[in-house]
Amino acid sequence: MEIKKAEFVISVHNISQLPSTVKEIAIAGKSNVGKSSFINFICNNSKLAKTSKEPGRTRALNYYNINGGEFSLVDLPGYGFAKVPKAEKKKWATLLESYFQLSKKLKHVFLLLDIRHKPTEYDNMMLSYMNFYNLPFTIIATKADKLSRAACGRQLVMLSSALGVGKDNIIPISSTEKTGKERVLERIDQALYAQSEQD
Repeated sequence: MEIKKAEFVISVHNISQLPSTVKEIAIAGKSNVGKSSFINFICNNSKLAKTSKEPGRTRALNYYNINGGEFSLVDLPGYGFAKVPKAEKKKWATLLESYFQLSKKLKHVFLLLDIRHKPTEYDNMMLSYMNFYNLPFTIIATKADKLSRAACGRQLVMLSSALGVGKDNIIPISSTEKTGKERVLERIDQALYAQSEQD
């Protein structure tokens, strides 16, 4: 898999606005975990997704067209930001759950977690969503450059145990040091085409 072209398409605030796509890869994670940086990193475009130091910026389903329509990346609203009003949180939760329930083109979910920290209640809730809807997923451990290699190894063991997933299903990445991209693109390739005969 090689991402040669990526462009923003639409921000969906209501589930009735879902665009027509061929296949989708969703990107989930709590506010400020680095979703925008991750998108820019794997798409080789530092200006594609707007990054912000202000948590909770992504408040819609943001669609990105990849390789002229080969598939879409869908950036989901960040969760777990305390300063967001309860009504807004409920709106995001409804949008997320409706998306998981109704999207027929979703092939895989990348769940981003900060490698330095234990999974939060919201991370576990997102994992429950994916298990409930039987969605294939991969854990992306962001900000690996913040730790030594040995510390990264220890944290991967911790995440594997805390989430109940195999270490092979956790990919450490650093958008700063440009590491982990090859494994991510390989996983996208597997997700999009492993079941192509069934599609």
